[in-house]
Amino acid sequence: MNKAIKLELFYTLTCPNCKKMKRLVNDVLPTYGNKFEIKQTLANMPLGMVKTMKLGIHSVPTLLINDEIAFRSVPSKQEFINKLTKYINN
Repeated sequence: MNKAIKLELFYTLTCPNCKKMKRLVNDVLPTYGNKFEIKQTLANMPLGMVKTMKLGIHSVPTLLINDEIAFRSVPSKQEFINKLTKYINN
């Protein structure tokens, strides 16, 4: 069995684009079954702040795939699907 590909979304509660990104993730990910595992990290909480500093993340939303920055803003639905498909096919 293949391990799920890790996604991590850094967001804040007041960010309107973060809400869009969460909707996109919640809309698209279920179509992939258990191929992806999503973790959401509040960027302005202590643990989130430490992680964002270590990773050089200066803006939200930022989405990591397997600990690599994939998006620093909200992609189009098609861009997001294309990126996920690339990870599945590797």
